[in-house]
Amino acid sequence: MKLTATTIAALAMSASATVAADVQLGGTPLTLDNLVDQAEMVRIADAIDAGVDAKDWETTRGFFTDEITVDFTSLVGGEPATIPADGLIAGWSANLTEEKTSFHLRGNHRVTFHSADSATMVSHGYAWNRMESSALPENGGEALWEVWGTYVHGFIRTEDGWKVNAMTFTATAQRGNDFVRDTPGS
Repeated sequence: MKLTATTIAALAMSASATVAADVQLGGTPLTLDNLVDQAEMVRIADAIDAGVDAKDWETTRGFFTDEITVDFTSLVGGEPATIPADGLIAGWSANLTEEKTSFHLRGNHRVTFHSADSATMVSHGYAWNRMESSALPENGGEALWEVWGTYVHGFIRTEDGWKVNAMTFTATAQRGNDFVRDTPGS
């Protein structure tokens, strides 16, 4: 479907009325001026999840700035860090090998603009990882690990459009076999 200016305006007005009624949920209300930017940020965050699940590392890498501030300490300890995005992708690809399947799902996206070129998006996330070799008794006996939590993505506008320059995941619950989470597949 091709979006015309009239269609975008109608969507923005409809969405603005809905969002205005729920301002307490956070985020910047949708307006005609920011509708496309907010939709693009949601698309990017969802595409990162889809890229990770498809193990399409080149496409996934393209959604990030060259350096990214990451904080996954609620899962793995350590300290938040600013690292090359290539390092983030290398870590993900080393852990999520062909043997390990994953599924990521997110919702309740709330974008807050800090300026015309900077925003933060908060969303709820769910992920699971499955690895058959983990079902062996010596590896914990269960092939599944899953986690729920909150993501915070930092976005900046670049010459190439919106890019993620920061990413935090705060786990609120997890269950299953930590061996699946911590061990690369073969």
